[in-house]
Amino acid sequence: MKLYMENLTKEYEGRKVLDIGKLQIEKGDLCGIIGPNGAGKSTLLNLIAGLIKPTSGRLMYGDEMELTAPQKKITMVFQTPYLMHTTVEKNIAYPLKLRNWSSDRIEARVEELTRELGLTNFRRQKSWKLSGGETQKVALARALSFQPELLLLDEPTANVDPSTTAEIEKMLKRINDTSGTTVILVTHNLVQAKRVCAQAIFLNQGKVVEYGESEKMLKSPEHDLTRRFVAGELLI
Repeated sequence: MKLYMENLTKEYEGRKVLDIGKLQIEKGDLCGIIGPNGAGKSTLLNLIAGLIKPTSGRLMYGDEMELTAPQKKITMVFQTPYLMHTTVEKNIAYPLKLRNWSSDRIEARVEELTRELGLTNFRRQKSWKLSGGETQKVALARALSFQPELLLLDEPTANVDPSTTAEIEKMLKRINDTSGTTVILVTHNLVQAKRVCAQAIFLNQGKVVEYGESEKMLKSPEHDLTRRFVAGELLI
């Protein structure tokens, strides 16, 4: 799913936290959003998800440039996900039941996702008995269950171990490669952004400072602010 933003702003109590002149994310991109705390990364993700409304400007979706977030085609995984108080397999199947998938199709899809994310042995486990990493993988499996056109993730590996991080990253790259799903990932981990994302957006104080190929940006930034951020300098 393609995204286009123009003069997009978000204000809270008169304070402008996001101010994007023009930004276009192409269909099938795997894009990382990086920047210091308070840069507006999560605000931008929530705007794209349709969870909050912009103060002004336009945010358009798809080739038809829809002005309203097509919720049935978008899904989001939070840093601390919420699972329903039931089993792993029922959590994953829930979006499919809402879309009236047949029992056979649901079973096949749940089996596929649990296998790919190493959750086969946890299918009948209660959600409240899962570890943090297992919870995050179930949330990702549920988000991917109906094969969305746009997947949004807010620090999905911030609280998980390296092994789980590797599994999640592998899945993100696979679904982007094979399904053409547009993936937008907020991360504080610059190594992860370089390792996983083909493109990167550097935000600072609510503005897009630099946008382009992640490897090039993180290796040879064009903007001085980006260079300082990548070097580990605190931006105030």
